[in-house]
Amino acid sequence: MLQPTKNFEKPKTIHTFAAPFNAGKTLKQSKIMQQYETVVILTPLLTEESAKEVIAKYTKLLKDGGAEIVQEDNWGLKKLAYPIQKKSTGYYHLTEFKAPGDLINKLEVEYRRDERVLRFLTIALDKHAIAYNEKKRSGAFNQKKTAKTEEAAS
Repeated sequence: MLQPTKNFEKPKTIHTFAAPFNAGKTLKQSKIMQQYETVVILTPLLTEESAKEVIAKYTKLLKDGGAEIVQEDNWGLKKLAYPIQKKSTGYYHLTEFKAPGDLINKLEVEYRRDERVLRFLTIALDKHAIAYNEKKRSGAFNQKKTAKTEEAAS
């Protein structure tokens, strides 16, 4: 009779794509506030008001879970690159926030349950992406363009 050579145990850590990596800790033990960015595409059948209500629902879910909203950007109705559920347009909304890792799973479960959400993507931002977003919010990229146009006008 052959004896197994390795002890096969279930892993004690759970890692998702968007959750921060904490060696030796499960997601429930992790309360590190990491910065995330999520883009949601809502169905075009909604009116502007109902789309805002849906976004407000998810913003409230984030705030109730202990997240801090850094920035929200409503991109509005845009054409999709390819049809999703036979729809060629959708309402885009970007939210940047700081939250503990376990909140991301709750948020994504709610996205999956809501039939008004066509697609979503949540990513954890690294230090370079955070710095880029801060520059973009402060208008550093627009200032360079205006300085170049002033020099050209002179």
